[in-house]
Amino acid sequence: MNRREFLQVLSVAAASGMVFSRQASAAEKAAEKFYDSPRFGNVHFLHFTDCHAQLRPIYFREPSVNIGLAGAFNRPPHLVGQHFLEHYGIVPDSAEAYAFTCLDFEDGAKQYGKVGGFAHMATLIKRLKASRPGALVLDGGDTWQGSATALWTKGQDMVDASLALGVDIMTGHWEFTLGADRVQEIINNDFKGKLDFIAQNVQTSDFGDPVFPSYSMREMNGVKVAVIGQAFPYTPIANPGYMVPDWTFGIQESQLQATVDEVREKGAQAVVLLSHNGMDVDLKLASRVTGLDAILGGHTHDGVPKPVVVENPSGKTLVTNAGSNSKFLGVLDFDVKNGKVADFSYTLMPVFSNFLEADPEMAALVDKIRSPFADKLAESLAVTDELLYRRGNFNGTFDQVILDALLAEKDAEIAFSPGFRWGTSLLPGAHITMENLMDQTAITYPYTTLTEMPGSQVKVILEDVADNLFNPDPYYQQGGDMVRVGGLEYTIDPKADAGKRISEMMLNGKPIDADKTYKVAGWAPVAAKGDGEPVWDVVARYLRDRKTIGVVKLNEPKVRGLEGNHGVL
Repeated sequence: MNRREFLQVLSVAAASGMVFSRQASAAEKAAEKFYDSPRFGNVHFLHFTDCHAQLRPIYFREPSVNIGLAGAFNRPPHLVGQHFLEHYGIVPDSAEAYAFTCLDFEDGAKQYGKVGGFAHMATLIKRLKASRPGALVLDGGDTWQGSATALWTKGQDMVDASLALGVDIMTGHWEFTLGADRVQEIINNDFKGKLDFIAQNVQTSDFGDPVFPSYSMREMNGVKVAVIGQAFPYTPIANPGYMVPDWTFGIQESQLQATVDEVREKGAQAVVLLSHNGMDVDLKLASRVTGLDAILGGHTHDGVPKPVVVENPSGKTLVTNAGSNSKFLGVLDFDVKNGKVADFSYTLMPVFSNFLEADPEMAALVDKIRSPFADKLAESLAVTDELLYRRGNFNGTFDQVILDALLAEKDAEIAFSPGFRWGTSLLPGAHITMENLMDQTAITYPYTTLTEMPGSQVKVILEDVADNLFNPDPYYQQGGDMVRVGGLEYTIDPKADAGKRISEMMLNGKPIDADKTYKVAGWAPVAAKGDGEPVWDVVARYLRDRKTIGVVKLNEPKVRGLEGNHGVL
């Protein structure tokens, strides 16, 4: 290994708390120790979620703003930066600090490298399954969307990769944006007899019949286990309803309780919910539904190192969330005795691609998937002098580039971009390729819009999204972050009542007039199918014209009332 690789091995070895020699072989052994996870108990789940079609290792910056209010104030998952490290006892400047926070992200990226990648995930899963007979691999959804190849193959690349990875059970969210027919085609053909797609909360809109099985019952090491599925409850609201016109969703709490009772009556000694609710919703759900041993959660992309133990009327439920972008693998072991869970062990493992050898078969499959699109993916659109990222409650630098492109290319006064949480990060000096752009924009409804909109409607939009994000009741939070805004400046008070959070809206130094009409650009319309050019064409044109992206000036709102909030860096 060269000097850089050697130092990286030493860094990870040190982060694992191991004493090591300066010899490369000893350092490599110490780095391997980072992934040692001795078998515990007799029931085992390996869980990943929200990979968003990222087959190869990537950079991903965690948020610096993840605000928690009401019951979520200063509690997981709403902790960032130093507050996160202190809560979980993570050593600053360590590999774990780099994986779980945004602190010193650029330095950490140079030191520890990229994360994720299905070939590296495959190696880790094989290693863990070797010591855990019968372990089930669970996929929490948001798998078939988030990359160019997933879009261009209608999810087939991720279907093939998931089967090769050995996924046993999954639920969904963005999968449904491929359309109901495509989802059913995959389940009835590719997955038949191989992978269970489950969701207890999806029914037909006419007679309320289940669209998918509610659960999967398995036997593991002599123990009956049940995995219940929970698809994203607000799919037809957060995404276009016309893509699943005959299906209804929702949290379906009482129905979930009935399902838990059913699998218990059938002899399940360990019961978990494979959820795409988002962690705040799962925490509330765990306090109200009884009989669940754990909720393996997703949707909000929160990498949470330790489960939150939630008490409910008949016991306790572990609530977890396993991050995003193939960056983490959750390992949940139960020790089941006398018909019930007696103890558990949980580890959320960062997948450092530099320290897990790529599985040859999976690496070959990924290369095969990408090869027809290689030239198109590799096109360099511009070079960035700035760290480009998305994740955060209000804005990110890559989101700002999209906003700037919409304003310039559409000759708009105001621009809106959805508060999506998926999207990889780019280090300063990197080429912005077409693949990188598609990582931020690859959806099946990418249409751009240009609308004449009164100032009063602009405020209504901001208020609606703010209530979705900051409603004190998690059951009314429908996912995503605050809509990103270009051109317009405003103030937000997250703790204010609905309809009263947004104030001081300014455009070019002047207050927005409620009755005046403004030109507003946007993309990803949910209500109806659009006909505007795809957003990636707009942004690609903007990038090619500029060739270099210098310092990106973030347009973020003034935020009131966050004193003492540990969800702000």
